[in-house]
Amino acid sequence: MPLKDTTRQQLMGVSTATLCTALFKRGLRNQFIQNVHPLNTGLPNMVGEAFTLRYIPAREDLNPITVFQDRSHPQRKAVEECPPGAVFVIDSRKDARAASAGSILVTRLMKRGVAGVVTDGGFRDSPEIARLPFPAYHHRPSAPTNLTLHQALDINVPIGCGDVAVWPGDVVVGDGEGVVVIPAAIAAEVAAEAVEMTAFEDFVTERVNAGQSILGLYPPTDEVNQQAFQAWRRGK
Repeated sequence: MPLKDTTRQQLMGVSTATLCTALFKRGLRNQFIQNVHPLNTGLPNMVGEAFTLRYIPAREDLNPITVFQDRSHPQRKAVEECPPGAVFVIDSRKDARAASAGSILVTRLMKRGVAGVVTDGGFRDSPEIARLPFPAYHHRPSAPTNLTLHQALDINVPIGCGDVAVWPGDVVVGDGEGVVVIPAAIAAEVAAEAVEMTAFEDFVTERVNAGQSILGLYPPTDEVNQQAFQAWRRGK
């Protein structure tokens, strides 16, 4: 099911922490990509459908630097085929000893209208990438070319990224803490619930800043707090 504009806008305004809680309520415990970090924390949320690239361990006789002369090389081809509005997700086998991509390919993704890029490996040229107005997440900087360790193989297939299974079309959300993957079939309901959860947390934060105890408030086990939130929500 394609990502609706209303769902995208809702996900732009909620945190990955809130989304993880909404997913946990549905029995999904392992949707937060491990050990990836934003290169630029000052950007709005990254939201888009997953478009994937899978690396396998490089074999020297099949992965010389001359492979980049082939216009159909999977890494280059994936960069040119990732749809505008999608998130480019790379399975680098959690290996940041060699780069998943560099600033030129990331810039090309940005110019093509892609929503962001995630790898469980590393980016080379990371200082340049960090200056782009474009969401990019990786484990750590990595200068060596990907060819030294990684061989690009499959485009837009199910992958593992940071210990999370990612299917093409899953909804990927990134913020200043990291990246969460939402199964496409439940993205709309999770987004709607996360909006309401965020509103409640804003209400609780106001009350806590005013000196109120969290007991009976968070969670709202006291009916008076439930009623206070409903009145507050109507006013908002």
